[in-house]
Amino acid sequence: MSITVAIDGPAAAGKGTISKAVAAHFGFAHLDTGLLYRAVGAKTLAGFEAIAAAQSLQAEDLDASNLRSAEVAQAASKVAVIAEVRAALVDFQRAFAQRSGGAVLDGRDIGTVICPEAQVKLFVTASAEVRAERRYLELAAKDGDVTRADVLADVKARDARDMTRAEAPLKPAEDAVLIDTTDLDIAAAIAAAVRQVSSAI
Repeated sequence: MSITVAIDGPAAAGKGTISKAVAAHFGFAHLDTGLLYRAVGAKTLAGFEAIAAAQSLQAEDLDASNLRSAEVAQAASKVAVIAEVRAALVDFQRAFAQRSGGAVLDGRDIGTVICPEAQVKLFVTASAEVRAERRYLELAAKDGDVTRADVLADVKARDARDMTRAEAPLKPAEDAVLIDTTDLDIAAAIAAAVRQVSSAI
C-alpha cells in the first residue's frame, strides 16, 4: 500500500508527536521535514552559506545532537524563507513521500506545496500561549535561564515569519482536516489523526 499522510502546523502544536504515533500505528515511514531546515540552520550557525548548506545536505546531518536547540530553531525559521533553500529540499521530501508501504511527513507546507496530492492532509494547531507553555517546559528542563515571556515571544515571531513568508507560507491546505490540540490531550489528538487515516485507507 502506498499512501501519503501530510501533517502541517506551527511550532509546538503537537504535529511531530502525532506524526510519529500515526506512522508507528500503521507501520509507515516518517519524516520530520523540520529537521531538514534545522540541519541547514545548524550549518549556517557553523559558518556555511544557507543555499550551499541546503544543496550539500547529507542524511547524517539530520543526526546532529544540537538540532533541537532554540538557537537552531530560530536559524531554521530564517533559512526557511529562502526560496533556493526550499527548492533544494523539495526533491528529498517528495521522494520520501512516494515510499511503498506508506509515508507520514510533517512540516509546514507538506499538504500545500510538497505533497498536494496526499491522500490525508491534517493541520495540527493550538493557541500560541499553549504552544509556548509546552515549549517552555521542554526548554526549561535543559536551560534554567529560559523565561515564559521569551519563549512566547519566540513562538509568535516564528509564527509571523512562517505565515507571512513569500515562499510556501504556513497555512492549512484547502482540504486539510483541522486538529486543534489547545484543549486536547495527546492521546485524543493521536486518536483523531488515526481515525482520519483509517477512513482514507
